[in-house]
Amino acid sequence: MTKDMSANNSPAGSYAGRGLRKTLTVLVFVETSREFGRGLLYGIAKYSRLHAHWRIYQRPVALDSSLPDWQDMKIDGAIARDVQVAQGLVHADFPVIFVQHSREIYERFPSLLTDAQSIATMGAEHLLERGFRYFAFCGYDEFIWSRNRAVAFKERISREGLEVFVYTQPGSRTKRLWKNEQYILADWLTSLPKPIALMACNDDRALQVVEACKLAGIAVPEDVAVIGVDNDPLVCELADPPISSIALSTEAAGYATAELLDRLMHGEPMSGQRIMVYPTHVVARVSTDITAVTDPEVAAAVCYIREHADRPIQVMDVVRATAVSRRVLENKFRTALRRSIHQEIQRVRVNHIMQLLVDTDLAIKEIARRAGFDSPGHIARYFRRVTGVSLREYRHRFTAR
Repeated sequence: MTKDMSANNSPAGSYAGRGLRKTLTVLVFVETSREFGRGLLYGIAKYSRLHAHWRIYQRPVALDSSLPDWQDMKIDGAIARDVQVAQGLVHADFPVIFVQHSREIYERFPSLLTDAQSIATMGAEHLLERGFRYFAFCGYDEFIWSRNRAVAFKERISREGLEVFVYTQPGSRTKRLWKNEQYILADWLTSLPKPIALMACNDDRALQVVEACKLAGIAVPEDVAVIGVDNDPLVCELADPPISSIALSTEAAGYATAELLDRLMHGEPMSGQRIMVYPTHVVARVSTDITAVTDPEVAAAVCYIREHADRPIQVMDVVRATAVSRRVLENKFRTALRRSIHQEIQRVRVNHIMQLLVDTDLAIKEIARRAGFDSPGHIARYFRRVTGVSLREYRHRFTAR
């Protein structure tokens, strides 16, 4: 995903021939208050440290913070959220990369976007895997990224012949204030069929859904299972119950954004280049820790598989955890979850490996041990057969290494 830009391949290499290295100044206007922004900043910092050695002008900000008075600064390039306070950067005489948040992307400017299709699909499949038959989506109507995720979520669920209930925010700004909207959201949640699985557009919205459920006396996850996006530990872990979330490749995207800005500052024209943020895996917590199937044998089998994600269990091990024969359990499994026992074992083990690849710096040998494989070669063959990519390729795609 990123090129080796060190030594002679570095865009700054032209200065080395004169015995000089120009230090470029980069304005970074990305929020530090949420995991999405922090992930981008880690990636930007890593690229600068390894390849560019920029002077970075950045301070802790929220999305509604004021843009610093950059006109009086000698700025060579900028990476900024496309919020209203940053719109003045479209008139700057230096390259700017916008991180999409509140509006359509400026046509000629490079931008960083989240892949709504793959994010929503991962969320939908996580909820489908738990056997739900009713689904809902809750987002922020004014944001295009939220609307795109809602559309993609509906598309994925509809392929299973199932319906999605989509929350519509009140039109009044006053009613959208959380002190007022929480009651409207609670009423909507009460009206939904139960049990239901709900995807929120991000972790902040997922937290609001959990709070509205409490207000309405609705149990999470027993009546409403909730999943968010961004995997912000400060939001997800402190929620009651803790919220499952989709982790994103923000650090890798921040690295790629910095690499692109480096090229722009050394002459590459701005032509609407796009950098995408992809989902890496689901971090499952209590808010989706439920199997919404009525068959107790299937539920017991699924729990057994999840509890043994780090072991090389076989189909008969799962069968022995229930009170029925293999043939009966296979039939029940396909009826309830539309997949075989073997497919469920494989899916859970691969998800466990993906999480170890993205969330840790562990060597493949250690990942193999923690995932229940007897050698690096064994886990490598298994992972490629199931996913179509190598362990190294998957880690490189979603991390800034």
